[in-house]
Amino acid sequence: MSDSVPEVEAGAVPEGVPEAVPDAVPEAEPTYDPAAPAPLNVDRTPSGNADVDAQLGRLADTDHLATDGHVEVYEDVHRGLRDVLTALDARPGPPAPPSTYGNRS
Repeated sequence: MSDSVPEVEAGAVPEGVPEAVPDAVPEAEPTYDPAAPAPLNVDRTPSGNADVDAQLGRLADTDHLATDGHVEVYEDVHRGLRDVLTALDARPGPPAPPSTYGNRS
């Protein structure tokens, strides 16, 4: 061989070239997955009723679930809203005004 180019042994790393770290896994750049859960970013306007707002707030759980998990959340929220409405019907209302006609027989 020529005297101007030194021979490199097999497996040797030339000067100025960083040695590879054994078993190093290169960092993978995150890729866009269209099937991955994504927030819907739907505005939820407060209703003024704490029980209703709590149920509507539960809809935010769907932002982190795949679409096949949405049904369970929707059914749970629907059940909760139905319970809130039933509770409103069960509350005693204001007393009835007294009758001005008295008892007539």
